[in-house]
Amino acid sequence: MRKLQSQGVHHITLVGADRQTSIDFWEGVLGMPFIFEQPNLDRATENHLYFDPGDGRLITIFTNEERTPDPRRTPTEPGCVHHIAFSVSRVSFLQAVERLDERGIEHSGVKDRGFMDSIYFKDPMGLLIELASYRFEPPHGFTHADVLMEAHNIRLKRNDYAIAEVHLADAIEALTARSRATLSPDREPKNPY
Repeated sequence: MRKLQSQGVHHITLVGADRQTSIDFWEGVLGMPFIFEQPNLDRATENHLYFDPGDGRLITIFTNEERTPDPRRTPTEPGCVHHIAFSVSRVSFLQAVERLDERGIEHSGVKDRGFMDSIYFKDPMGLLIELASYRFEPPHGFTHADVLMEAHNIRLKRNDYAIAEVHLADAIEALTARSRATLSPDREPKNPY
């Protein structure tokens, strides 16, 4: 038996209401370019809209002009999607509360996640959306996932409850030390003063 190895998210498809509501939210609120549309090839009564979330992958929406938005929270039973998180730059994140407030969109306010900050709000269909901003940049040649895995292991060794900024800083230092050569015989911290 062998795995079917994934290499990233190809796309996520959501069921929307009418076409304009989807365009107004995904492009008009979240800034995702509306890149193409075609009929839903499996259901002739629906249209299929495609948006670029910023990394060249896709968020797609099935629309039907007879459906109207229903802002009630989408189901969260086992097997349902709880929320979708989108990465935003630090400067955009710092504007999120103000920009959501100016549209009258209810939100959670900023949530401290230790390794990132988050803010939550619902799309017009009741799906919970998260805007997430990492508090760190990984060292060259590493991903955010590499740093988080290293920070997780550091956290476990220290019996700490959750990843905090100190774990991230120590993880970045450890990854850098393991991946970058030095001529120094001793890489330990020093005080030159």
